[in-house]
Amino acid sequence: MRVVIQRVLSANVSASDARYAAIGPGLLVLLDIASDDGDTDISWMTRKIAALRIFNDASGKMNLSLQETQGEAMVVSQFTLYADTGRGNRPGFSGSASFELARPIYDRFVRELEKTLDKPVMTGWYGADMQVSLINDGPVTLIIDSPK
Repeated sequence: MRVVIQRVLSANVSASDARYAAIGPGLLVLLDIASDDGDTDISWMTRKIAALRIFNDASGKMNLSLQETQGEAMVVSQFTLYADTGRGNRPGFSGSASFELARPIYDRFVRELEKTLDKPVMTGWYGADMQVSLINDGPVTLIIDSPK
């Protein structure tokens, strides 16, 4: 499981000119799922995301978590995070799980993050061609892989 986490002041996702979901201050989580990911990866990653101390405290130091700030979260599927660009100019995506395998894992990931944060998590359309807009805060962007 691989995520790109961006600390945002706001973010929204739309498709076909229809706005679907939006958040205020918090985290935009771009999620890719590998074919061997499962419940252990989901639990580890959702706990990590909720507890990462990447929000500023009163002294301006990154010392607070999403849970502590009560920030919002949005999860958007992005199968391109496992792109293989080692050969040629056309990326390969065999490192990402198939649509059929990844969809239920994505759904469980969102539910687990909601449970961990004790609040709703916004999402995009799984597998759709989406437009994601955001205002980075910092900017703070992290790439995290679940342990294997």
